[in-house]
Amino acid sequence: MKARWLSTARPVALAAGAALVTADAQAACPIQLAAYGEAKSGAEIDFSPTGTSATIANTFRMILDNNTVLDGIAMWTEGSAGRPHGSLMYKCPTGDVTGEELAACTVWEGVIYSADEKGVVGLLPAEGADAPKSLIFPDLGPSLEMSAAYGPAGFSKVPWDVFALKGCQE
Repeated sequence: MKARWLSTARPVALAAGAALVTADAQAACPIQLAAYGEAKSGAEIDFSPTGTSATIANTFRMILDNNTVLDGIAMWTEGSAGRPHGSLMYKCPTGDVTGEELAACTVWEGVIYSADEKGVVGLLPAEGADAPKSLIFPDLGPSLEMSAAYGPAGFSKVPWDVFALKGCQE
């Protein structure tokens, strides 16, 4: 009888172990595959791999209500106090774009911060690092509310500055 119990317990233990491995694998999500959400407006952020860019550290898009999509990038500033400088753009022209054209379609700029589960604040990590639990876009709402993306032809629900990790894209 003891042998029969052990033979049935082994598959259960293996299945439980596999479930733990799967949970651990899902717990670590690289930032380039992370998805974030903001509860108040329902806005979402989806990161994507940047590719071979020498200057862009992160690529993402922010999806607001009414299917308004903002394209986002983060580039690290130079020097010992380097920071991930983020930009969100709305309907930018493609191809060879001038600085003036880029400035006209940029709806938010600033340092992107992160926070862990204990509330310790850091900086947005570069690709390859684990996704932080939260992202902070300082003064996002007021900037977006003053942009061309806001209003009858764009979005109507203004997001707050903090986005929480929702999951990992595959």
